[in-house]
Amino acid sequence: MRIIKILSKNFKKIEKTPIESLKKGEVLICPTDTVYGLLCDATNKKAVERIFKIKKREKSKPLGIFVKDIKTAKKYAFIDKKQEKVLKEKWPGPYTFILKKKPNCELSLLVGNKETIGIRIPDYKLVNEILKKIKKPVVQTSANISNQPAATKIGEVLEQFNEQKPDLVIDIGDLPKNKPSKVIDLKDRRIRVVRY
Repeated sequence: MRIIKILSKNFKKIEKTPIESLKKGEVLICPTDTVYGLLCDATNKKAVERIFKIKKREKSKPLGIFVKDIKTAKKYAFIDKKQEKVLKEKWPGPYTFILKKKPNCELSLLVGNKETIGIRIPDYKLVNEILKKIKKPVVQTSANISNQPAATKIGEVLEQFNEQKPDLVIDIGDLPKNKPSKVIDLKDRRIRVVRY
């Protein structure tokens, strides 16, 4: 497990490293606008399988994705004008929206037999730059073992991964105390809060 320590928020210096890592099919621990997250290329089946193993997460529990913009979100989910208006009000930001998955969606490993997919545009410079440059959706899930609390303190994050380990850690120190993203079910055009 390689660790990159960042003392300042000058992410320009390190952008190349996580992008190369994701392109190689590696799994990253990365800061986000909420908590530390586990990231991988959402289109790479082996990488997605590894995230399930690293988190000890059941395949029946779907994973969500980060995307760079609403246009990309529309590639994977049905989004009408009313839904798009809600998304534009909340994105970028700490809101994961559950939307109806398109039938030809290539990310079926993430969501299993579910007809929905969780999508978010984060509000975090490093992750947004990664998304722009990799030009693919990225798995978004908190960096913790399943059923353990999500963490903002890097020490608490790292001590959870003793068996299966991610490949690369981007350590910027402790994040402000925060919760994972709010989850809102928007698939039926009605707003239903799943996690707040």
